[in-house]
Amino acid sequence: MRAVRVFVCDCQPIVLEGLARVLAGSPELELAGTALTPEEALDRLRETAPDLILVSEEFELPLHGRSMVAMKSAAPQARLVLWTSALSLQEGRLQLGFSGVLDKRRPVSELLECLKVVAEGGMWIKGHSETPEPVKPRSPPRLTRREREIVRLVAEGLKNREIAQALSISPGTVKVHLMHVFEKAGVEDRLQLALLARRLLSPDHAEPSRAEAEWAEQLPV
Repeated sequence: MRAVRVFVCDCQPIVLEGLARVLAGSPELELAGTALTPEEALDRLRETAPDLILVSEEFELPLHGRSMVAMKSAAPQARLVLWTSALSLQEGRLQLGFSGVLDKRRPVSELLECLKVVAEGGMWIKGHSETPEPVKPRSPPRLTRREREIVRLVAEGLKNREIAQALSISPGTVKVHLMHVFEKAGVEDRLQLALLARRLLSPDHAEPSRAEAEWAEQLPV
């Protein structure tokens, strides 16, 4: 079985050197390349064609938005993992396509496990619990039009009151919709929902059933 090729983006040479040694000790993972700057990453990603891209929080900040999309376009086959020490601040960035979010303060063994889970098509979510839990893919549930709008805004980092203002509905109605979305998607919090947003908003699941649409119309505005 071919080893999973990992490209690492970090602004600190000592971190890159350490991760290179860590990956060298894993038979299932190998280092595809490294980059200290966004420009360097864009050039090398096209050449190396990695399976995974591990992006540190410090490296990701200047990439937020158009530049991150360009990096993903340089290696469209690769899945992204965000390596961060500020998990509570990451909800607004997850719409950029990350398949995993890992706390930098966790042991090396968890970093390796995260990379393996994401490489196999899973999602890795480190929320508020002490132990990160890998979340395997599941068939996206069918969402109503309003639920899809709310999922999109959650992924953009908006809070309930901001979502209510954007959609001209009450915060209470937003809360009700979110409760049903959590249940349908099998998630427990907004961070998990944001990570799954791209799959939940897939065009294949754009049209709700007639019963769902009728039920949604009965919710208070």
